[in-house]
Amino acid sequence: MVREHRSGPRFSERFPESYADHGKRKPVEDGIVARSRRGAIGESWWSGRFLAVLTALGVGGRLDRGKTYARAGQVTDLAIEPGAITATVQGSRDEPYRARIGLRPFADEAWEAVLDALAADSWYAAALLAGEVPDDLEDVLARVGLSLFPQGSAELPMDCSCPDWSVLCKHLAAVAYLAAEEFDVDPFALLRWRGRDRATLLAALRDRRDAGAGTPTALEDLLDRFHRPCVPIPEPVRPARRGPAPEALLDELPPLPLDGGVDVRDVLRPLYRRLAEPDG
Repeated sequence: MVREHRSGPRFSERFPESYADHGKRKPVEDGIVARSRRGAIGESWWSGRFLAVLTALGVGGRLDRGKTYARAGQVTDLAIEPGAITATVQGSRDEPYRARIGLRPFADEAWEAVLDALAADSWYAAALLAGEVPDDLEDVLARVGLSLFPQGSAELPMDCSCPDWSVLCKHLAAVAYLAAEEFDVDPFALLRWRGRDRATLLAALRDRRDAGAGTPTALEDLLDRFHRPCVPIPEPVRPARRGPAPEALLDELPPLPLDGGVDVRDVLRPLYRRLAEPDG
């Protein structure tokens, strides 16, 4: 569910004073540490777009609260599965918090439309099969009435087991930053979040490509016809032989007798005639 601010007792009344004394996060030895040590987090267009969506939803000012947690390794596990990014985050309490960022997966029928649209263009199919996510993938999804990223806060439910009622809390923000870096490493994780893992997606694309192998694409047909002549080329006509006989050169030579009285010119004469024939 989406966390909302609730009115109620003051913080000091809801939690014992000892909680304030333990506000400093507990260190983690084997947590997931953000690769970015300073500045912005997220290098690819899809990770940047993901963080931009959070900013557009009005939580961008709270994102920075999670950078320290992400870079300190306070997140001890992170999983990106269809419909949810889940993580365990160590805060100031002994028991770690459970954080979740939800996103509704596409229905099976919607994924079929997406796959048909991707397979219809050899560029998209080739890029995905090569492990790349095309920059204009969002345009492909838009053509079938879908969006890769959430369009509003209602499409992106977030919750955390920590006592902070704000969205984003620093634990969710840390999870968002680490998810963005995971999208940098594996862009297919973003598609898995929407309901299709890498293996399933690529297998479906290959099946569609193989099914259409018997029908050449427009490009393949163009390449196949590129060197074809527009009109039939007639068979070459060999001109009638004119001039002296092919062995006339031999007649210009003096006699060249071999042992036994045979003249070399007579031995070469049939060879010269053969070489002058059309099939020679």
